[in-house]
Amino acid sequence: MTIVDDDLSRTFAALADPTRRAILSRLAGGEATVNQLAQPFAVTQQAISKHVKILERAGLISRSRAAQRRPCKLETEHLDAAAEWIGRHRRMWEERYDRLDEHLAALRHQPSQHQPSEQRPSEPRPGQPGPGQQERPI
Repeated sequence: MTIVDDDLSRTFAALADPTRRAILSRLAGGEATVNQLAQPFAVTQQAISKHVKILERAGLISRSRAAQRRPCKLETEHLDAAAEWIGRHRRMWEERYDRLDEHLAALRHQPSQHQPSEQRPSEPRPGQPGPGQQERPI
């Protein structure tokens, strides 16, 4: 496993797992405890707790203490940063694709440099008569 040392990398690493993405989707609807988060999954509560810890380290969720409960809450700051990073790169690639489309369109409208030139009369092969010459008997 690689060491992740910046916020954006931790965010994308946390989002790489479908279970963690499902947990975030659930938390988008409101706070939930680890027990509540574990209910729809066919994994142990301990496995969900590990996912929750990864999401916490990435700053995607926080946990508070309300009496005996420790509800998890979605934190959107790091998701917003990831979305901004994706958007910035998407715009860059869209601009590059637009420039490529323009370049290809310009190439399609340029006359081809490989157009056939005027046909010159072919030169006779050695031993054959040229145009207007008759064959000589041997």
